[in-house]
Amino acid sequence: MSATTATPGMSSAAEPKAPTGRRDNRDKPQKWGNPFTYFIALLFIGVCIAPVLYIVIGGFRTNSQISTSPAGLPHPWVIGNYTSVLKSVTFWGEFANSVIVALASTIGTVVLGLMVSFALARYDFKLKGAMYSLFAAGLMFPLVIAITPLYIVVKDLGLVDSLLGVIVPQIAFGLPTTVIILVPFLRAIPNEIEEAAAIDGTSRLGFFFRMVIPLSLPGVVTVGILGFIGSWNNYVLPLYILNSQANYTLPLGVQQFSTEYSVDTAKVLAFTSLAMLPALIFFTIFEKKIVGGLTGAVKG
Repeated sequence: MSATTATPGMSSAAEPKAPTGRRDNRDKPQKWGNPFTYFIALLFIGVCIAPVLYIVIGGFRTNSQISTSPAGLPHPWVIGNYTSVLKSVTFWGEFANSVIVALASTIGTVVLGLMVSFALARYDFKLKGAMYSLFAAGLMFPLVIAITPLYIVVKDLGLVDSLLGVIVPQIAFGLPTTVIILVPFLRAIPNEIEEAAAIDGTSRLGFFFRMVIPLSLPGVVTVGILGFIGSWNNYVLPLYILNSQANYTLPLGVQQFSTEYSVDTAKVLAFTSLAMLPALIFFTIFEKKIVGGLTGAVKG
């Protein structure tokens, strides 16, 4: 017989080997971080959320409840303050003005900023670095600093007490942030893609619409969201430009409403919470896109 017997110290080649790799990370218990870090994070969250909750819940209270127990919960809950504001024609007029200003400012900032960023990121020309530095320097000059000369310019253009007088400056002051965020996205697009598109007969304008915009969409969404929220919450510029209540945006409407109903604190809180609710919901929905877009800009 020619059968061979395997020795105890040798293993057959046909026998499967036991896995010697590392265990899956999912099998490992997740370690918690430093409790002090969680405490600090919760403390900051509480500081940010507490005023918002106080305003929203305060709208469901009466003035007597607020006077008796300023930090208490509504008992009973009153919805009359909110329904009264929602039935107001003034509120919806100011809401419409805010929507028009925010959408127009956002679209103008994104469109112009994307075109400027494309030129700065993809082409070489004289004073390219100086132009980029000029947009970067614009981040150091907020709207509040330039409000007086800006008002003079708007007045000379005849745009005082018009929504266009708010939209145009907001586009101008939104461009620096837009350019700084979008340029890294556009620089990260490989040159081989542009060369291949040129070989296929695609013009520069076609490459911009067919390739650049889709590839830079995370950054475009990010600057669009930031521009919309910033325009919605802008108070100083409308305060200087808009004079008639028919053109007021919601931030100015809150001030006017609080002046008229200064003794009705509960209704003022209801109006304030409804005015800030759209921007809050908008930011909550697109929060992950903002973080993803800013992360991509840093990597680029």
